[in-house]
This record gives sequence, structure tokens and C-alpha cells, in this order.
Amino acid sequence: MENMKRIASFSVNHDTLQKGIYVSRVDGDVVTYDIRMKRPNMGDYISNPALHTFEHLFATYARNSEYAEHIIYIGPMGCRTGFYFLARNTMSKEQVLDLVKRSLEFTRDFEGEIPGSKRQECGNYLEHDLDAAKAVCVDMIEVLKNYTPEQMDYNYSK
Repeated sequence: MENMKRIASFSVNHDTLQKGIYVSRVDGDVVTYDIRMKRPNMGDYISNPALHTFEHLFATYARNSEYAEHIIYIGPMGCRTGFYFLARNTMSKEQVLDLVKRSLEFTRDFEGEIPGSKRQECGNYLEHDLDAAKAVCVDMIEVLKNYTPEQMDYNYSK
């Protein structure tokens, strides 16, 4: 363990980290964005069912958007404070911000059967909570209302 490098996301001070979208790392042509929907270590986390539902809706919306060919991965953070969004560097920060905002609005306004939520389609099909996912989105939409690409740097608020 002593010879292992510390990964970049463990170098960010989680005690001061605010809600928002941040560029976590760049690996060649892939950019990892951290979508922080909850403040770390504050005792308020996204429930597993809400996280799961938002993942299904965010992934479905984003992969059906005009940016579909640029998207690599969308998945929840194990700490339940947000999501990782990996995209090709062919998407600008403005485009990423726009897509995330629209995905949040899509989830907030969604009605009906959650895409990919049937037993044959999902490994935990019973664990979904659309109302809780919508509540997280309403909060995050407010956070991002006046957000700018400049704020997507972890060091912006320091």
C-alpha cells in the first residue's frame, strides 16, 4: 500500500466541497466529471432507491441526447453524494453543464415506468424511488441555476 499513488479524488478536501459539477480528472480524451448533489460528510446522502432511479433516468436521457456518441459512463458515487459522468473531451464544459441540467429537469418532470426497471432489465429492479429522485433533482436544479463552466474547477471556491 505504501507504494501506491494517492488518487486525485482523495486529494480534494471533502470538508469544504460544495454541491456542483467538477472536473475530476482528464485521461487522454476522456473527462471525468463529479456531479456533487450532496455535501460530503454532512449526514444527508442520496438514498439507494433514489440514486438507482436517477441513474436509470439520467443515463437514458443522456444516451438519447444529441451528445450520445460522446458519453462513456454515468454512475453513482459509492458515498452516495452524487454521480460520475465520463465523456469524451469533444464535449465542452458548457455542453456538459447543459446536458446535466436538462437531465435533472427530465427526471424532475418524469412520469410513468422507469426505463430499464423490469426484472429482465435490472439487477435490483425492486429498489427504485421516483419521488425521492425527483426531490434530489429539484435541489440540484437550484444549485446549478447560475452555475458557470468556471465553477467546474475544484479550486474555484478556494
